[in-house]
Amino acid sequence: AYRICVFDARTRRDGAPIEELGSYNPQGKSIDDKVVLNKERALHWLSVGAQPTDTVASFFRKLGVRKGQPL
Repeated sequence: AYRICVFDARTRRDGAPIEELGSYNPQGKSIDDKVVLNKERALHWLSVGAQPTDTVASFFRKLGVRKGQPL
């Protein structure tokens, strides 16, 4: 299982996250079983300029989280 977190770009690789948004378990059967995400906080971070990785961006697309979406 993996955590979905917010990091400052200047943080070292193993540094502490700013906030944990959810988790990803690749062994789940559907996207809802695989990804647990606090959508409200994800939208907040996108609205203030956070850039998701390609993998997390694909989770956001599948779950309907889009930049500019109302909170």
